[in-house]
Amino acid sequence: MKRIFSGIQPSGGFTLGNYLGAIKNWVALQKDFECIYCIVDLHAITMFQKPDELRANSRLGAATLIAAGIDHKKHKIMLQSMVPAHAQLAWVFNCVARVGWMNRMTQFKDKAGKDRDSASLGLYAYPSLMAADILVYKATHVPVGEDQKQHLELTRDIAQKFNHDYGLDFFPLTEPLIFGEATRVMSLRDGSKKMSKSDPSDFSRINLTDSAEQIADKIRKAKTDPHAVPDAPPASEEVRAQRPEAYNLMGIYAALADTTMAAVAKEHGGKQFSAFKNALTELAVAKLGPITSEMRRLEKDPGAVDAVLRDGSERCRAMADPILEEVYRIVGFLKP
Repeated sequence: MKRIFSGIQPSGGFTLGNYLGAIKNWVALQKDFECIYCIVDLHAITMFQKPDELRANSRLGAATLIAAGIDHKKHKIMLQSMVPAHAQLAWVFNCVARVGWMNRMTQFKDKAGKDRDSASLGLYAYPSLMAADILVYKATHVPVGEDQKQHLELTRDIAQKFNHDYGLDFFPLTEPLIFGEATRVMSLRDGSKKMSKSDPSDFSRINLTDSAEQIADKIRKAKTDPHAVPDAPPASEEVRAQRPEAYNLMGIYAALADTTMAAVAKEHGGKQFSAFKNALTELAVAKLGPITSEMRRLEKDPGAVDAVLRDGSERCRAMADPILEEVYRIVGFLKP
């Protein structure tokens, strides 16, 4: 069966952007794939984390996936640090990957900023660990956003070089799964910026923990323009850039309703944004309300969340350890 691997950072509360851009798609993928969804706490510590906050955020990440509809019994929700094979394979891949490959990774440049010498070595080697995350399960597909495509290309390069160096067809060349209109959810205050939990304004985003009243207030105050709702989807990026906030709200509606921008434009085009915002609020509350309620229930039962993570991680260890053992044999390590 085709196997999915994907991970989510335990970096605090999750937004509508996280849900529509990734988690909602992960739920849908359960129908056709064997799925492993990982809380990537090893990746999180490439930037300093307060230990208690990291533990709490790891639980929150797992609770979010459960509440959104991931079937943790049929599939797996696991914690990266509970499966040592991730870090062990990453070292092998550090010795396969080339420095020039790493130097081309744009995310390191973005996250490290101008003072790269003070960035952690872990942040620099992050893509090698990501490759290990995927290939330690021989995952065949990874759902990725535009910002992760380069890392998946590196994963394929590492797999190909490992196979070539040792004269084997051992690791698969993992394929990307790139989704359409739901992948870009922008700020409610500035349609040119991605919706982010790091934005100083809470009104820039809808959090998955927001109440119905908070969702309504944020959508009502979301930035628009004086014109009516567009009667067609944007024909190009240049057209989108002329009315970014309008198209952003239409895109959110389309993603929540499991429809297309064209269908939203046909139904709501020409209306005033006040009426469209009312419809969007009703839809958002209906879709997000059950997720929020389940997240709050799980927040009061951390033991249940920990049990899900332990179970998923144990089943993942049973998958990953034989693959790592075979890698060690191929490389030439003596069996302990």
